[in-house]
Amino acid sequence: MNRKKKVKQTLKAKMKKANAKLHKSNKPKYISKAERAKMALASEQVVNEDQT
Repeated sequence: MNRKKKVKQTLKAKMKKANAKLHKSNKPKYISKAERAKMALASEQVVNEDQT
């Protein structure tokens, strides 16, 4: 009985991982604090150029 249970358990785990790969997350990609600062600086420069 233990061998059957172990086989079933491993197959179930494989299926779970395969399903997880199919469904992508809606969570936005992480952007580091330094990257956010660079982006803010760049957008600030663009706004300043537009005003002049």
